[in-house]
Amino acid sequence: MALSWAAGSPRLLLGWGLLLWGATVGASKVEVSMLEMVEVELGQTARIPCNFSLPGESHYAYINWFHIDKHSRTKIYYMVRGQEFEVDPEYKGRVAMENDFTLTISRVTLQDARTFVCQVGAGSLGVGENRTRLHIYKTPEPPEIQVNDAGIPVTSKEIPKIAVCVSKNGFPAPNITWYKNGSPLWQDDTQVSILSTLIKESSGLYTVSSNLFARVSREDRQSRFHCEVSYRLLGADQTAASEKVNVTVFYSTENLSLMIQSPQPQVREGDDVTLRCEGDGNPPPEYNLLKVQEGAQPEERDLPSSNGVLILRKVKKEDSGQYLCRTFDLDSMMKLEDTVELSVNYLEGLKITPEGPIQLQQGEVVTLTCDARGSKPLEFRWKKEKKGKLLRSGKQLKLNNVTLESSGNYSCEVAVTGVPGLSRSKQVNVAVHTKPHISSKDSLVPVQQNELVTLMCKAAALPEPTITWSINGKVQNHTDHHRVISNLTVQVTSKLLQSGVTCTATNEVGNSSHHITLQLRTMTTPPPSGNTTEQKTQESKGVIIVAVIVCILVIAVLGAVLYFLHKKGKIPCNRTGKQDITRPDARKDEIVVEVKSDKLPEETGLLQGANSEKRPASDQAEKYIDLRN
Repeated sequence: MALSWAAGSPRLLLGWGLLLWGATVGASKVEVSMLEMVEVELGQTARIPCNFSLPGESHYAYINWFHIDKHSRTKIYYMVRGQEFEVDPEYKGRVAMENDFTLTISRVTLQDARTFVCQVGAGSLGVGENRTRLHIYKTPEPPEIQVNDAGIPVTSKEIPKIAVCVSKNGFPAPNITWYKNGSPLWQDDTQVSILSTLIKESSGLYTVSSNLFARVSREDRQSRFHCEVSYRLLGADQTAASEKVNVTVFYSTENLSLMIQSPQPQVREGDDVTLRCEGDGNPPPEYNLLKVQEGAQPEERDLPSSNGVLILRKVKKEDSGQYLCRTFDLDSMMKLEDTVELSVNYLEGLKITPEGPIQLQQGEVVTLTCDARGSKPLEFRWKKEKKGKLLRSGKQLKLNNVTLESSGNYSCEVAVTGVPGLSRSKQVNVAVHTKPHISSKDSLVPVQQNELVTLMCKAAALPEPTITWSINGKVQNHTDHHRVISNLTVQVTSKLLQSGVTCTATNEVGNSSHHITLQLRTMTTPPPSGNTTEQKTQESKGVIIVAVIVCILVIAVLGAVLYFLHKKGKIPCNRTGKQDITRPDARKDEIVVEVKSDKLPEETGLLQGANSEKRPASDQAEKYIDLRN
């Protein structure tokens, strides 16, 4: 009886139980049971079980272990009456027998792949034996693939070599299978050919090499090839795959295309444009780029390009036209061409009439006209100043009844319809000449004698006016475009109060004057308010000083009166909250004034200090004064 067993496999538990039970029941002689095959990896320890049964109460006399080479057997180990002996030098130090009579072989080699015999002797009962074949295996290294990097032409007459696959150090010898896009390839001698080589190394391990030959087509430029090594391990098939590789396929050009690449869909003057010619052949053919010259007989002009790429820097409208790409395939002997039309959008000739600067008199009318040329319809917009609000859309802008406020720069913005970013602008200056206009309208300015006063005069006009004053003083001028602000600082004198001050604004067109009268300011006269005349005085400080002096005088007088009344005895000091100091026979029609102290405790303290007496709080109550005497 023989069973197949792998070292450490749990599948044997049930089988061994049945085997031992069957060998015991009804046994009449020595019966030995062993596995048919035991598998172990190279360099590991092999365990070969030996199970036997004896009739009745018999005992074994000896156990011998042999290995068989071809037709001869060699004893390697035996045990007699509990004594164990190693007899084969090849296995010396590597074999042993466990308590259950299992033979162990450590550090197995490829030469250990033999048949081993377990022999049991039981004296007069005879001898029984059985055998197990020991299988040694070594997992091969993962396969390595090397692709044909020279390239494969589709027009090759012979079947070209695709790649070679190698798997090393396996035992027993593994097999290699080829795959294309996940599908296995089989040899058919017309489209696919596979040549394999098996090499036995000095170590006894095997290296297998496989060469794949196959015809290719244009579609194989995307194909992925790989190889797979297969081997048996522990009674099961195992595999290991290589990486997937792509082969270089050479094929002729069948289609040609010429493309325009630019930053924007609409090409503008000043853009960088790239013309790119591409074909679907491999390797790419030689490309010729040409421009077709328009005329009665179109001409072709060669353009300098590199690998079918032409870069046009800062294109102009003259670069517009038809471009041609041409190639000649040597394999198919075919001439291929493709054309493309380049349209360069442009905007030029922007001008404004009448040209500036434009000088007008107040009340006149002027029409500004903007014109330009472009590759597509144009849009015109008018603004005052470049970033001002929109005045009008269209070529013309009419200015009616112009005034000084009409002066300034007028901007015409032109854009090409449907071409983002292609726009231009131009400005024209309009100057409306007027005599000066003085905006200071305050004619009367309150002042004080001998104070410094600052007077202001504002004037606007074109050309820019000059402001002069009728008297001398410190003058400061500030100019903002066509507006002038002049400040005059003078000291108020009697003569100035009589004559007043006149400011005069003058330019080439005319002049304007404004007279300012100075008037002495009384205490009740409020200071004037306005935007045209400023007055700088120290009045506020004087008012504060006068108020402080008046308060001090009032407090001093009040303290003196109280002190005088106290010394005269008119204000008795007692602890009653209120004392009637009228006479008993006082008449009802006589006047009595009640004086209530509203002073704060701090003021009361001051009064007490003035009297040099410390009065109790009860004496600070209400007092009555008889004013009849």
